[in-house]
Amino acid sequence: MNIEAALTKRIGAPGAKLRTARSRNDQIALDLRLYVKAEIAEVSGRLRRLQTSLLDVAQRHVDVLMPGYTHLQRAQPITFSHYLLGQMEAFERDANRLGDCLTRTDVLPLGSGALAGSTIVLDRERIARDLGFSAVSQNSVDAVGDRDFVCEFLFCLAMIGLHLSRLSEDLIIWSTTEFSFLEFSDSFSTHSSLMPQKENPDMAELTRGKTGRLYGNLMSMLTMMKALPSSYNRDIQEDKKAPFDSVDTIKSALEIFAAMLPDLKVNRKRMENAAVDPSLLATDLAEYLVRKGSPFREAHQIVGELSVHFHNEKRSAGSNWRRGNENVFATLRR
Repeated sequence: MNIEAALTKRIGAPGAKLRTARSRNDQIALDLRLYVKAEIAEVSGRLRRLQTSLLDVAQRHVDVLMPGYTHLQRAQPITFSHYLLGQMEAFERDANRLGDCLTRTDVLPLGSGALAGSTIVLDRERIARDLGFSAVSQNSVDAVGDRDFVCEFLFCLAMIGLHLSRLSEDLIIWSTTEFSFLEFSDSFSTHSSLMPQKENPDMAELTRGKTGRLYGNLMSMLTMMKALPSSYNRDIQEDKKAPFDSVDTIKSALEIFAAMLPDLKVNRKRMENAAVDPSLLATDLAEYLVRKGSPFREAHQIVGELSVHFHNEKRSAGSNWRRGNENVFATLRR
């Protein structure tokens, strides 16, 4: 009714014909699809800007060595740029998911009426072309009750949030004094309200927290749609708040991260000192033995025992050990 009133105010009496061969059911399904289509384009654009920021930071630090981690334990040496490009891959999957979601959203439901169409025949293909849709719905009962595209869209946004939260966690951990791999700029961190010396990674933490909100909106939508009878039901009126809130949340998070990443201060020396630990080359040594003919299980055991001996020696030698292994860094670079 609001749409009809606005149209009548703009163009006069012909606006009252908006309801001809249409129902609130198929009109609202149409408007929601138009909204989701537009926001898929918006979110995709912000994803690309985030990926551009990641690529720029990677290019500036292409030769910075660091430990790669599994189980949050040092595993093998990698470059910081390799880590950043790994984040790009995750966001690329998000972009592809949004593209797939667009295919199923880009379907015109107009002409379905309340659930059974209308005796007044519409040129649905022409309307689809005029409104920028690539296809028309095939079944009127399904068209007015379908909100799969909203659920799928919310899932896509929740996955983006998941990847942002994992990136946030890495950056937060690496900014701690215990790691000191990087620092957040003053623009994206705040000082403690009590402790003058303490600076907190607020933007990354807030983004990490917002992911729960995105999950909640997805579950809210799925729960609302659960076990509804076929065709339109008034419950479906609850399909607006979740996408509106998730869109606002993810667009803000993507915008903040795209601006925050280039401002990170990377502590090259600290990263490279962590990567110089010769034990990180244990896998390479095991593979060397394999190339010399040893079965991998045997090579793995030999290098494992060697590593235990090495660490025991390291603990007993203390600071003298590091001075005696400065050449390891040069080996890592080669």
